[in-house]
Amino acid sequence: MSTEPEPAEDTVDAAPGTPGAEAGDGTPGAGGADGEAAGETGGAETGAGAEAGRLSEAEAELAAQRIERERIERRKAEKKTPIDSGAKLSGTAADLLAAVRAVESGEKPAATVFEEPAPAPRRPAPQPVRQPQAVADRPADPGAAPAPAPETVQAVRRVLAEGGAPEALARQAAAVLGEGAGDTLRADPWQLLRVAGVRPEQADAFARALLGAECRPDDERRGRALTVRLLEQAALAGHTALELPALTAALGRQGVPDPDAAVQGAISEGEALVFQDALEQPGTPERREATAEEDEGEDAERPVRVLVGLERYALAEESLADGLARLVNSAPKLDGPAAGWEDAAASARGSAADLIRAVAGHGLVLHTGGEASLADPAALLRAAPALGLRAWAATHSPLGRARFAALLHGPDAPPAPAPDGPAVATVTGLLAGTEGPGRDADGALDLDLLVVLDAPQLDVETAALLTESLPDGARLVLAGDPAVLWSAGPGRVFADLLAARACPQIASRRPDTGPLGELVSGIGVGELNAVAAPGKEVVIVPVRDAGEAVHRTVQLVADSVPRAIGVPTEQTQVITPGHGGAAGTRALNAALKERLNPGPGRFGGFDPGDRVAYSPAPGRTLPGHVVTADAEGLHLSCAGETVVVPRERVEQCVRHGWALTAHQAVGVHWPAVVVVLPGDAAQALNRPWVYTAFGRADRHLSVVHGVEQALPRAVAEIPAAPRTTRLPVLLAPQIPAGG
Repeated sequence: MSTEPEPAEDTVDAAPGTPGAEAGDGTPGAGGADGEAAGETGGAETGAGAEAGRLSEAEAELAAQRIERERIERRKAEKKTPIDSGAKLSGTAADLLAAVRAVESGEKPAATVFEEPAPAPRRPAPQPVRQPQAVADRPADPGAAPAPAPETVQAVRRVLAEGGAPEALARQAAAVLGEGAGDTLRADPWQLLRVAGVRPEQADAFARALLGAECRPDDERRGRALTVRLLEQAALAGHTALELPALTAALGRQGVPDPDAAVQGAISEGEALVFQDALEQPGTPERREATAEEDEGEDAERPVRVLVGLERYALAEESLADGLARLVNSAPKLDGPAAGWEDAAASARGSAADLIRAVAGHGLVLHTGGEASLADPAALLRAAPALGLRAWAATHSPLGRARFAALLHGPDAPPAPAPDGPAVATVTGLLAGTEGPGRDADGALDLDLLVVLDAPQLDVETAALLTESLPDGARLVLAGDPAVLWSAGPGRVFADLLAARACPQIASRRPDTGPLGELVSGIGVGELNAVAAPGKEVVIVPVRDAGEAVHRTVQLVADSVPRAIGVPTEQTQVITPGHGGAAGTRALNAALKERLNPGPGRFGGFDPGDRVAYSPAPGRTLPGHVVTADAEGLHLSCAGETVVVPRERVEQCVRHGWALTAHQAVGVHWPAVVVVLPGDAAQALNRPWVYTAFGRADRHLSVVHGVEQALPRAVAEIPAAPRTTRLPVLLAPQIPAGG
């Protein structure tokens, strides 16, 4: 079905259609990029590598992993600090301060080293009118380390002043480097790279000012600091480790004369870990086993790849592998007679019955499917009480929790309608103990069955905490749509488990119905099909440039969709590829606020009634709206829950939310969605991004289309960018083939 220009007065009243088109010639571009999710690339394959160190046995126990995780999170939480206006700074100091602000505000992504070459820079987006706000510390979590001592901050401030860096960075540097931070920074100026937003060339300038003639490009301190920085950026891009050639190549691009020596220095100082993972033998499983036996008998060397990673993610990935192996290899707890399980399966239908039978005899089960497939785990959970199981479900977001609870218990039921029935929590609340069944005397979750929905959003750290929190004999079901965008944190847990075939996999036979279901299902297999949309379920709005895209988007949200489709403005969500650009979230939110809720923005640019996106932690976004503001902070309503954001955290944690990125929208659905694809967004598109963005709509999807052939080409030719992980290699020796 071809698209037609829409009349300016009512874009939705025009003939509906889909963005289907023949894919043109061209080279696939870089994978999608929201502002908070950096581009991802896989490292190059390596041949046989030199002998390298390994982690000793399985020391990645949950306690050690949690301690490491909490330590790093505390440091990250304390990196924000009040910053003066900077009006009197100039030269290197001014540039350094501007870079830090850009990263902290979300204007620039922190990880760019492992992205494909970037397209031409976009035009700067108009900014919402806001009063200046300081970037401040996040409130300390219970049990978090205390704020740096004033004398430590003062010592760092003196060193920064000597090196020409903004003294306002003192609190951040002191929090990151800990006690004695001033002496540490003086002895190793490149440790300034550990402060968010500081670029290598700025750290080099700081080091030259402190060290003078002793500052050299081949300084081993510089090499180590850049190695750690690159590994941290790789984690932001989704990798849990990097192949050695990829890491050394990136160090070479940073001007490190001897990249191998830099990596070895970081390893010897304990700042990074090195692994040698045997590569899988080609051929069938039988042939691989035979080859392995031959190699063992002949003492032949097997090809390996050498990986380097940070201890934090290495511990998490090994802990996750151990926890998954424990679930797979142990018999699940017997709850009731076997006949009861068969009766429950017989009373269910289709793939729901398959899921119940798989869970009956296995500790770990994977379930795949789209939105309609949620009926399968709902049937399992409804059958659980009769089988003697204490069952809970966990979702990625509070809105997803409410949506699944309505499916599980009915539209008007609360998440936990009965003390003895299955209930729904968020993953974050479950692990924090603010939701869910609580923990038993051994510290494990007090349940027998846990169904985790939105499983593709699990990063290795969260997944490790979940699996290690399950008691012996418990059952874990990971359910989700493998075609959506992967987790914001490092790893690709769900995809790795599907590829490993380490446990039963149940594919739902419940297809998403209607024109939207047909469109999204086609995208999932690489086809952008034309679909019949008699009820204007899908409408295309062609635009010539970003300015027209913004204008048409505002018109759709404010007028056309409510009038022609019957979906109120507050139930219509705008999704666009990134925060920046002339039609990014900032520009769209500024225009939508001006039309829908104009106001002076007296509290950090916000007014009561503004739609917002609240990010309590990196990778987590809660849509909501502003209720009021007072001396205590900004009062929000997010998924029916009241949230108070302290004044000093508003600028770093809250953005306007009429327009979101696809990464922010994962796990949430709206009655109507407007996807904005300006011409300068072509390089940000790939199949998972399009699938995720288009799949957020329940009743109506409008596509503001300005990327021409880039859209069908992205769907047909550009899959998810690869991530380098170790989970399949760690699972292989612990789990028999086929689970």
